[in-house]
Amino acid sequence: MSQSIRSADRTTHIKIVAVSLMTGILVVAVGIGARNFGVDEDSATVIKAGRSAHVSIEDNSIVR
Repeated sequence: MSQSIRSADRTTHIKIVAVSLMTGILVVAVGIGARNFGVDEDSATVIKAGRSAHVSIEDNSIVR
């Protein structure tokens, strides 16, 4: 068994390419599936920003 990729034979290289290709296809499929998962375009809700709120931790404010 060879531990070097340089001295590996042709079938080893083909196996590495095949596994890499299958992994790439799986990653793309999961990405597309996750993007479309649970999204219903008809029931999408638009949330608009309201007025800004100023919050202070201290009770004593100084106005100059």
